[in-house]
Amino acid sequence: MVFTFAVLGSGGWGTAVAALLAQNASHRVRLWAARAENAAKLRESRENARLLPGVRLPDSLQITSDCAEAVDGADCWVSAIPTAYLRATLSRFATLRAHDTPVVSLTKGLEIATFRRPSEIIGEVLQTENVAVLSGPSHAEEVARGMPTSVVVAATDGALAARVQQQFGTDRFRVYTNGDLIGVELAGALKNVIGIAAGVCDGLGFGDNAKAALLTRGLVEMTRFGVAHGAEPSTFNGLAGIGDLMTTCFSPHGRNRRVGLRLGKGELLADVLAGPQVAEGVFTSKSVHERAARSGIEAPIMAGVYEVLHNGKPPLAAVQDLMTRSPKHERV
Repeated sequence: MVFTFAVLGSGGWGTAVAALLAQNASHRVRLWAARAENAAKLRESRENARLLPGVRLPDSLQITSDCAEAVDGADCWVSAIPTAYLRATLSRFATLRAHDTPVVSLTKGLEIATFRRPSEIIGEVLQTENVAVLSGPSHAEEVARGMPTSVVVAATDGALAARVQQQFGTDRFRVYTNGDLIGVELAGALKNVIGIAAGVCDGLGFGDNAKAALLTRGLVEMTRFGVAHGAEPSTFNGLAGIGDLMTTCFSPHGRNRRVGLRLGKGELLADVLAGPQVAEGVFTSKSVHERAARSGIEAPIMAGVYEVLHNGKPPLAAVQDLMTRSPKHERV
């Protein structure tokens, strides 16, 4: 039986997942690009040269910029659209959903104005609860090259999570299931903020001691914030939490870490953000700071990232303020 996927978003992660799905002979996969010129380049070269250079896209992978063509007869939609553009972009597809087609979200972030998680935005725009979230330590550069990767899929419907696990899993891409959709999504968003802080540490030339402390206390902040918003604490000790946090804070592939790295080296924020790739943590830091302040949630690392990104605080001053806070008892 042939199963048809529509992957919406031709960034690095969307392209990598589309290629992963297309490796299965029983899958028909269409990759949608927002711009016609990008779709034409991908079709002609069979390579996402800017984001995944050297990775050959399967010949069976169909590429289009036509919304109706992308989702025609699809059994599952896969959303790989950045949070900042998710609502507006999905609105172009809202009238094309003839039935309650399941949607798998690959997006990690929070909407600034509403604090909505990606699955909530998808639900609102497409008027569905049939949504699963795929998250975890999964850099597109490695998945696209067949390097072993383990992720987690979360859904309120356990049967949907099990189907995604079966359809996405391969001998190089292992998928676990999880019932904590809120926790998985919040972990994926919050780790990007800590990833920026990790990059600042590297840019300032700090060592292993600083990075280890940052990850440990950053995970505490992520868990504290998540639990206050309905997440299960155990989720943050899994792939979506500490697993993804480690890749984000250490890998040279990480966009959020790269933002912090350049800021720590003294580059101007405007220059850092001028690049073509979206660093979700920049937007998320604003949403999280506002919500934490309103709710009285203690998150000094994430507050420091906010000050650097949005109030122009020098990175070294932000670190110094963290290090000279009043003495505390360690709470985990």
